[in-house]
Amino acid sequence: MKPTVPSVGAFSSPLHHPRVMIVLGRWLGVAVVVCFLTGLFSHFQQSAPGWVYLPSRPASLYRVTQGLHVLSGIVAVPLLLAKLWTVYPKLFAKPPWPPSRQAVAMVLERLSILVLVSALALELFLGFLNTLQWYPWPFPFRQTHYALAWIIVGALLVHLAVKLPLIVAHWRRTPPPVPETGGLSRRGLFRTVAGAGALVGIASVGQSVPALGPVAVLAPRTPGIGPQGLPVNRTAGDAGVGMVGADWRFTISGPERLTFTLDELRALPQSRSDLPIACVEGWSQGARWEGVRIRDLLALCGAPDASRVRVVSMENDGFYATSELPPQFAADPLTLLALRLNGTDLDLDHGFPARIIAPNRPGVLQTKWVDHLEVLS
Repeated sequence: MKPTVPSVGAFSSPLHHPRVMIVLGRWLGVAVVVCFLTGLFSHFQQSAPGWVYLPSRPASLYRVTQGLHVLSGIVAVPLLLAKLWTVYPKLFAKPPWPPSRQAVAMVLERLSILVLVSALALELFLGFLNTLQWYPWPFPFRQTHYALAWIIVGALLVHLAVKLPLIVAHWRRTPPPVPETGGLSRRGLFRTVAGAGALVGIASVGQSVPALGPVAVLAPRTPGIGPQGLPVNRTAGDAGVGMVGADWRFTISGPERLTFTLDELRALPQSRSDLPIACVEGWSQGARWEGVRIRDLLALCGAPDASRVRVVSMENDGFYATSELPPQFAADPLTLLALRLNGTDLDLDHGFPARIIAPNRPGVLQTKWVDHLEVLS
C-alpha cells in the first residue's frame, strides 16, 4: 500500500501553534545572537583587522565572553530541537499551483530554513567537538567556524524577512485555550525546554565557574585538575618541547639585543599578576603568576612601552608557535614574562622556563616555552 503524505491539518496539537514557534524562536534567537557576538570577539582576538582595537582591560573580559560563547552554543541545542519539532508540520504544506508570489515566498522560506538549520546544526556540532579538542576533518576549524557564523546570520535574516508578517501577528498574541487532551500543554513544553537548556548549561558551565565544577559532568575540563592545580590543553610532549637545560637563553631584540639566563631573569624586578587562563574551548581558571613585566623588558632594550612585540616559542610546530602582543597589551603592567605559577616555578607543561601571561587574551595567545621577544615597532 502506497504511503500517504500527511497534510498540515493532520497536526492538530496546540504545540504546533505559531505563538509557540515564535516564543521558542525568540529564545533560540537570543542564544544565537549571544553566541555570534561573543564568537566574533574571540575571532578578532586571534585575527583582528587593523581597524579593530582590542583593550587589555577588563582583565577577565575574555573569560566571560568565551564562557558565554560556549554556554550559549550548548543551550542552543535543546532550543533548536524544540523549535524544529514545533515547525516540522509546515514542511508538509504544498506550494500553491499555478505558481504565484505566495509560492515563490514559500520556496524562498524553505530554502532559507534548509540553509539555516543545516549551517546551525553543523556549527553547533563542530563547536562541541572543538571543546573536546577533537578535529576529525581536514579543514581549519576556526576559519570554518567563522564562515558558518556569517552564513547563519544571512540565512536567519532572510527567514525573518519572509516570516515577518506571521511574527508581528503572534509576537504578543496568546492563542485561545484548548481543551485538555492529557498530553503536554504549551506551558509544559516551555518549562520542559527551559529546564533542558538550564540542565545542559549548569552541567557544562562549571568549566569556567569553579563553584559549579563538581556538577560540570558535560564539561571536558574540570577546574583545579592539572599540573600546579591548573588544566593544560597542549602539553610539552604535544608541542615537541623537551626538558630545558642550563644552556637555555632568553633573548629580546629591540634597539638593543639583550640575552638573559634563567637566573638573570629571576634577578630582575619581579611582579605578580592574578589573571585567568581562558581558553577558546570555554574553560577558564584564575591563577597567580610571577615574572618580569614586558614593559620593563622593553625599557631595558631601549624600546618604548607602546611597542608591538612578536613572541617566539621553542615549540617546533603548531598554529600558535608565535604570537603578537599589540602595544596596549605590551604596555599593560599586568602583562608578564611569567616564570612562576601559584608560588612555584612553571611546570614544563605550563611553559617552563618562561611564558606570556596577559589580561583579556585567549589561552592560545598566552604563548608557552618563550625564548625570544622581537620588538616590531
